[in-house]
Amino acid sequence: MNKKQQKKEEPAIAAAAAAFKIKYPLLWLAIATFILYLPTISMGLIDLDDGVLINTYKDFNENLQNLFLSFKGTYFDTKADLLYRPVYSDVMILNYHLADHGANIAVFHLINILLHVVAVLLVYKLFIKLGVKEVHAFILALIFAVHPVLASAVSWIAARIETVLCIFVVAFFIKAIDYADNGKIKNLLLSSLFLLLALFDKETAVVAAPAAFILLVPVLHKSWLSKRNLIQYSSWAACYILWLLVRSSALRGHQSLPLEGLAGHVIYRMPTMIQYIGKIFLPFNLSIFPLQEDTVYYYGIAASIILMVLLILNKKRNVNLIVAGLSIFVLFLAPTFLIPKNLNVQIYEYRLYIPMIGILLLLTQTPLLQNKLNDKQLLSWSLVVCGVLACINFVYQKNFSDPLSFWTQAEASSPHSAYAKMMLSARIDDPAKSEALFMEAYKLDPDERQLNFIYGVHLQEKDSILASEKYFLAEKKKTGYYECDFYLARVAMEKKDLKGAISYLESYIKNDSKNISANNNLLLLYLDTDQEDKAKAQALRMEKEGLDVPKSVLQHFNL
Repeated sequence: MNKKQQKKEEPAIAAAAAAFKIKYPLLWLAIATFILYLPTISMGLIDLDDGVLINTYKDFNENLQNLFLSFKGTYFDTKADLLYRPVYSDVMILNYHLADHGANIAVFHLINILLHVVAVLLVYKLFIKLGVKEVHAFILALIFAVHPVLASAVSWIAARIETVLCIFVVAFFIKAIDYADNGKIKNLLLSSLFLLLALFDKETAVVAAPAAFILLVPVLHKSWLSKRNLIQYSSWAACYILWLLVRSSALRGHQSLPLEGLAGHVIYRMPTMIQYIGKIFLPFNLSIFPLQEDTVYYYGIAASIILMVLLILNKKRNVNLIVAGLSIFVLFLAPTFLIPKNLNVQIYEYRLYIPMIGILLLLTQTPLLQNKLNDKQLLSWSLVVCGVLACINFVYQKNFSDPLSFWTQAEASSPHSAYAKMMLSARIDDPAKSEALFMEAYKLDPDERQLNFIYGVHLQEKDSILASEKYFLAEKKKTGYYECDFYLARVAMEKKDLKGAISYLESYIKNDSKNISANNNLLLLYLDTDQEDKAKAQALRMEKEGLDVPKSVLQHFNL
């Protein structure tokens, strides 16, 4: 090709590049997301909340009336529980019935993938609403879809709470923008509905309205005193009031969040923002059970400096979008700063699910997207980056395959976690290594929840029945964990203390009325101690619970 021909073709090439558009962007985003997470369908449970929500609460999940009753109670339904999350509970109930009454774990994982797909598509639509260029919106949504820092929210069944929250929060943003644009009452009602659903899903949604204000006023230049915005503020206030009233009623009689030392908790937690930024830009130190003290800062410091330089280098930056991105990142992380260390020490990566949207907004104001490359070239390079992120994600999500994989990675990446060592010690076959891990956990934190219980179970499995007693008593004193009673009954039997064994089993059955072994043992103990009336009442109660009663007992009482 000579220079004359080249000059003639350059305008045509430039025009073609300028007209470049991605066909069916939503379809491609959905396909890419689904394919990446398809392997998670074959995964099981990891024994961290998911087993409790599906198996321990199966009686609660079975009753569809609890879709409404869930609004009257807390997440784990204990006096110390302040987690009021009825919508999340309802999502689990519905999923339980879709999954053959909890038997088909693959269905739970499939729903997690589909929820993530919906979130990805909504994030793309939000970026478009905010005036982000279509190709840029596609690239950013694809990064959101495949980024390994969000893998836990999809691979871990219990972590779907963040995905559900994101769906409702982003849908709220979109409909709030739509109402500000066209004033249609339908959009106002939908935005209010989505805000309510977000609030009833997780407490973090309290920051959704301030974030929406930032998007509407500084970013989209809507007058903050316009009639439509004033109506929206009123609807938001009504949603908050309704949520507070219902939540207060459900939490009546529960312990309140300890305010003493709250400022210290916030100051202690704030540096995690730097750690989180490092995990987003340099995802090489990810942990499925992360501790603040086991997470390095240098990735975050380096990433923060790089991001700052990129923002400064872009002379055409939109300051309002930068403020909006930083606000979303900080606002949706801020509630985690209020969590006292004695309640939760983990800095879970799934908490980045919504804050990640803020970081992606910042990228629109950097040379990474605003440069001399045409859209086709930019997309090509972006697909390479997304491919690398997807490969890291693919490898990382395997840590959620089963309890042994999960707790092995948790212990390796968080060596200061007594809980991780304890959970791993209970899941490995090597007795010597199991014992060593337990002792390490005990040395790190002898007051770790369930630590004494798990070691007591370990001792009983080794037939060291009497030696296990002090550990179960210690656990019961510290946490009141009812499962201790079942094992203490065995200790009492070993000591020939039938009265003590009966007392422990009676206490245990108050918390787990359908445990077959506990009920049968209690029935036999009543008979062995000539407590005929109690034995008959126990047999009748077992029948009422649908438990099998020995034929000899039924004949004995003519039942």
